[in-house]
Amino acid sequence: MPKIKTHSGAKKRFSLTKTGKVKRAHAYKNHILNKKTTKRKRGLRKTGYADVTNEAAIKLMIPYK
Repeated sequence: MPKIKTHSGAKKRFSLTKTGKVKRAHAYKNHILNKKTTKRKRGLRKTGYADVTNEAAIKLMIPYK
């Protein structure tokens, strides 16, 4: 059985927790930060979890994580 290729973009963006949830970073924290409040930027620093409906697709893209 040949190895499955890992999706390069997905391996940089997602990781798995011990329980199998997909961990991700928040968007909108890259540029144009002047108009965003400090509270909003601080909240975007924290990690989030991918939605359950997308978990299966993401796990197929990162088979060896």
